[in-house]
Amino acid sequence: MKTESHSINDVLAKNATSFFIPPFQRAYAWGKPEIERYFSDVTRIIDSELDKEQKDKLEHFFGTLVIKEEKAGFANKSIIVDGQQRLTTTLIFLIALRDSEMEQEKVDFINLNFLTNNTSTFQDKIKLKQVTRDWNSYKSLVNGEEADSGIIKIAYELFKKLIQEKSRLNQDVKFEHYIMAIQRMNVAVIFLDERPFKGEDPQIIFETLNSLGKPLSLSDLVRNFVLLKMDSESQSHIYEKVWHPKIEEVFENNSSRFFRDYLQYKKATSLKVVSDNNTKELYQQFKDFVNESFEKHNDFIDDIVRYVKCYKWIITEINSDIISRESNNDKEIKELLRIIFHDVKSEAFKPLVLGLLEYHQYVVNELRLSDDALISILQSIRTYLVRRRILGLTQGENKNIVTLSKRISDIASGKISMMQLLTNMIYRLRLPNDTELSNSLKTMNFYKGLSKYSKLILGKIEENNTKVAVNFRNKKVTIEHIMPQKIGEKWKTELGDNYEEIHKTFLHNIGNLILTEFNSEIGNKPFVEKKQKLETSSLNFRLDIVKRSQWNEQSILEHQSNMIEWLLSTFPLSEELKETSNWNTQLVEKLTFSPLDHDAGEMAEGNKPDELIVGDKILKVKSWQDVFIRFLKYLKNDSDFDFEFILDNQLDIFSREETILKWIVLKEIIDANFKHSNRYKTFEGKVWDKVKDLNDDVLFVHINISATRCIQRIANIMNKFNISSKDVSINLR
Repeated sequence: MKTESHSINDVLAKNATSFFIPPFQRAYAWGKPEIERYFSDVTRIIDSELDKEQKDKLEHFFGTLVIKEEKAGFANKSIIVDGQQRLTTTLIFLIALRDSEMEQEKVDFINLNFLTNNTSTFQDKIKLKQVTRDWNSYKSLVNGEEADSGIIKIAYELFKKLIQEKSRLNQDVKFEHYIMAIQRMNVAVIFLDERPFKGEDPQIIFETLNSLGKPLSLSDLVRNFVLLKMDSESQSHIYEKVWHPKIEEVFENNSSRFFRDYLQYKKATSLKVVSDNNTKELYQQFKDFVNESFEKHNDFIDDIVRYVKCYKWIITEINSDIISRESNNDKEIKELLRIIFHDVKSEAFKPLVLGLLEYHQYVVNELRLSDDALISILQSIRTYLVRRRILGLTQGENKNIVTLSKRISDIASGKISMMQLLTNMIYRLRLPNDTELSNSLKTMNFYKGLSKYSKLILGKIEENNTKVAVNFRNKKVTIEHIMPQKIGEKWKTELGDNYEEIHKTFLHNIGNLILTEFNSEIGNKPFVEKKQKLETSSLNFRLDIVKRSQWNEQSILEHQSNMIEWLLSTFPLSEELKETSNWNTQLVEKLTFSPLDHDAGEMAEGNKPDELIVGDKILKVKSWQDVFIRFLKYLKNDSDFDFEFILDNQLDIFSREETILKWIVLKEIIDANFKHSNRYKTFEGKVWDKVKDLNDDVLFVHINISATRCIQRIANIMNKFNISSKDVSINLR
């Protein structure tokens, strides 16, 4: 590696050099603020030159360019590893300057020195090959043609406007002054050594240079990792023919999620949800996987592309592709995928189903899933999810379901069924049997408590009873309360003397609900009028209502019994599973997690902590506030940690000031509002009036927080101090 100082003019005016921006780089992104700042830098240089009183004329440092040289016949090709935004902006500015001039000599000067090159292998001898997405617009501008609408054209037109405005305000500013300014805009050019023993890997350089500013997405990093080690011709071919059209165009903003779920499936391991905070960690895991699993990056590309259509079917709610050649099966598979991933919105099953679809679409290890097998598996997953959601169960799914991916070959070969796998997990991941589900449905608030899933459940009950699909997703199809939410005198008479208790107990119960096409039309009407309207309904639910002469507690309980029976048969279990404990009773689960686990908040909510393990110390705790206080106390007493840093950066770490404060400050808070006095405790877990030696410097900790907030605070501290997830864990009771 060598670094040289050059003006941007010297870099661009090289006659025997063409410039190549790799196709995977970000498209041009400078907007009005950046363009105006650039032009301001140019004009400050010009103003300095025109100011006769200034002896030392102004120059401007324009940043860094990272270049890897590549031979292209008798000429050189400079691959722009970093700095493409600066380079592109300068060239757009020069095009605008050219098009602001009437003299042919000046037009030719810019064309020949900056924009074209006789040795260039690019179209129209253009000197700089732009990013694929910007190429047509940039090429049109170089050739003096009308460019397509977009950010390149906007930048060009803004530069022309700024040049014209500058000329109007100061007629002394000439063409030569702008060229002079370009000659005084300096860049630090880093030339990477091509020799492999030098270790100047363009990918490492790229990652290092982009460690500041807006983080690169996982998709950006994976793309660059895959393509950067190829020569420019291969990069262009792979990106333009494969990567962009077959991955990025398909997924748009979902590419990073695709890469994460692909990796989860391949490793059969739960990985963190993609975020700015953990992108680099996920990326390192991705690099390790690719390097361990594939000899060449092309092999990896071939592998991952085969999963694109399968993942597209998972994330696309309304899918027009053909999954199965048999139309009925195709329709059934799509509906099951839509229920699992768009109605229930399960994230946990994405990697597993990605693998199942692979085995359905391709022969894998001489195995292939038939339509019937895939449908049966997806039905099992649907039953599992709906039954668990009725009971409000989600905990543990994201972390554990993905591990079933390693059993897909056993499923495909018939060694084990999907239902056997789903009923052989830990208690938290159990499949509720008929008794547990029925008992819960008898007393639960079905209408409000299951608002996310109630229409799905009732729609599928209707479909199961009639074998006719119901468009339960249509807003016109709604859930109707037979006994209305507001009852008048006629309904009080209908319900009997105990109407208040009946209304309170059964209003939102499944025994008082049906699916209809005209909720707003029947509202609070008396039962006899509701029956008349329901007679005209096309939905089978009405039959259980219209046959009744009265709607009272007995009617509700009878309808409840029917609804529960229909629900159990719609999301069915085999006879041997209906009353059994559908989990592995031999597994005694020790619930342990780290605050850095992606499902840590989910693990904490609804559970009680028993032990906080920090390093080699096991600290007994009774509550989540104990966990937070004991963790802070550990850091405070350990000289390896800078506790003062936490005190000085509380807004950044905790998203609020005064999470930890001295008594002298807390005293004022309590004086202003005494209710806040119990929201703070010392490191010994005492509120202020229980502290014997209370002085102004005694520290108090804000403890009026939820379990999730406690975990978030600890995780933020761990990230700040680079504490590993292995060094801090919590055992639940």
